[in-house]
Amino acid sequence: MKRLLPLFLCLIFALTARSEMVDPSLTQYFQAPSLFNPAAAGSTDLMRIRVGSRMQWIGIDGAPRDFLATADVPFKLINRRWGAGVAMVQETIGLYQTLSMGVQLSGRQKIGKGYLSFGLQAAYLNQQFKGSKVVIPDDDDYHESTDDAIPTQDVTGQGFDMNIGLTYTHRLFTLGLACTHLLSPQVKMRREGSEGSSGSGEQEWLFPFDRTLYFTAESNIPIKNTLFEVLPSLMVRTDLASFQADVTARLRWKKFLTAGLGYRTQDALSVMLEGEFKGITLGYSYDYSLSPIMRATSGSHEVWVGYSLKLNFGEKNRNAHKSIRLM
Repeated sequence: MKRLLPLFLCLIFALTARSEMVDPSLTQYFQAPSLFNPAAAGSTDLMRIRVGSRMQWIGIDGAPRDFLATADVPFKLINRRWGAGVAMVQETIGLYQTLSMGVQLSGRQKIGKGYLSFGLQAAYLNQQFKGSKVVIPDDDDYHESTDDAIPTQDVTGQGFDMNIGLTYTHRLFTLGLACTHLLSPQVKMRREGSEGSSGSGEQEWLFPFDRTLYFTAESNIPIKNTLFEVLPSLMVRTDLASFQADVTARLRWKKFLTAGLGYRTQDALSVMLEGEFKGITLGYSYDYSLSPIMRATSGSHEVWVGYSLKLNFGEKNRNAHKSIRLM
């Protein structure tokens, strides 16, 4: 396990090329860490389920709309701790709709005073473009209705993708490093219902999914002699051509009510509120845009709902009781 980190870094940087980030930008990225890093699946003693929705740039037609869901659970096999999970992302931007559904597996090893986890995700991709809704005005000086590069019918395609990740979990902090779209797949879209191939003269349109690197860090700092905790966190992502960072500071009271502020570089300021009761979590955030797009939008909204159940990994069940026949 000690050799995984340098090998992991060499693999990612050797494969990563100039690209455009295609993953959604999430304000509450800490709600579902396994969404971008499969090593986070099963990293706690909790079975976790999270469902989220993001409505970006309200008031702008065709702005991104995201629906996201994750579930993960730890388990023991051959006297070792493992984690399993599933992740789903559906995003609609303009006439494009992207669906990714993945299964995750992670394993962990004690290193120093913490645990190093390594995870993989295999995913199915589905990409659609609503070419039937394309409208090109007659007075458009830049596009022609006969341009073969613009589909005039609905087209769709499927592909296979992989994510890879590492996390290091300590009592005081958690660090993560991941790469999404490791294979950098290019989905070939064809007319819906078409069985043709490039060799049969059927026209194809390519949609690339480019590799993106993620670094995350979070901590839990109790305030002495109070019922409050400070929860700072950070997410940085880059494709080595563009860069984006989210910095978040949250304050939690009695492990029940959490409020916080966030900043996304060259994009938005955020406020967030979260409540947790008996394993049920409800989180909301609002983004105020700092870019020129603020003139056309009232902001972005994001909502998360989750459920967590603590699992017992002790060798014996402390709550075991004798059969009444033997008493």
